[in-house]
Amino acid sequence: MEDEQVRQAVAGDVPAVKAVTDAAYRPYIERIGVVPRPMEADHAANVAAGKVFVACGPGVDPVGLVVLEAYPGHLFLDSIAVRPDAHGRGVGRRLLHFVDAHARALGLPEVRLYTNAMMWENQKIYPRYGYELVERRVDGPYDRLHYRKRLP
Repeated sequence: MEDEQVRQAVAGDVPAVKAVTDAAYRPYIERIGVVPRPMEADHAANVAAGKVFVACGPGVDPVGLVVLEAYPGHLFLDSIAVRPDAHGRGVGRRLLHFVDAHARALGLPEVRLYTNAMMWENQKIYPRYGYELVERRVDGPYDRLHYRKRLP
């Protein structure tokens, strides 16, 4: 929906944040052989810390979200999730544009993220939005592809 806005999550959004995250990442459990890390996150703590931003229409539960963390020199996109029934509506695109705008507002020149190497879909999506692959690294049970996007 074009009327969806991205806003900072509040405590009342925590159940929806968990539901959206679980719905978005659940299909990958079998493929990668482990529970994706975003499903095990402390959503209440992330919301309380101001790290979670949700996409939703007025009076509607969130259909997508991003979890962001600012570091010196870059913004880390820890997680992006869109409810499966909202795929194809531009929610992910709006969230990625929000991430860029948020990084710029914080004066950060770069966005970084990683994705599991078995999440093939993401390897097509991120380069379309200006991300370049910089490294592949195994971290415990996770085989991760690290990307960055330098902002103009």
